[in-house]
Amino acid sequence: MQVEGFFEWLGQALGTVIRFIVDALSGLFQMVSRASSNFVDGLSRALGMDTSIISIAVLIIGLVLLWSAIRAFMNAAFIMGIIWLMLGLWLLSWIMH
Repeated sequence: MQVEGFFEWLGQALGTVIRFIVDALSGLFQMVSRASSNFVDGLSRALGMDTSIISIAVLIIGLVLLWSAIRAFMNAAFIMGIIWLMLGLWLLSWIMH
C-alpha cells in the first residue's frame, strides 16, 4: 500500500515538472513567433510591400543582388556591377508599392 502511494506521488511530481517545461517552452515559442510576426509587419509596412513569404524571399534575393553589385564594384568589374545593380533595383522596385 505504501509503495503505491510513493509511485503515485512520483508520477504526479514528474508530470508536474514535464507540464512546467512544456508550458515554459510554449510561452517562449509564442513570444518568438509574435516578435518575428511584428518584425515582418513593421518591415513590410516601412517598405510598402506585402507580408507574404514570396515578397520576403524576393526582398532577400534583391538585397543579395545589391550586395553582389557592391562586391563587383569593389573588384573593379564595373560592367558586372552595373548589371547586378540594375537587376537588384528592378527586383526591389517590383515588390515595393
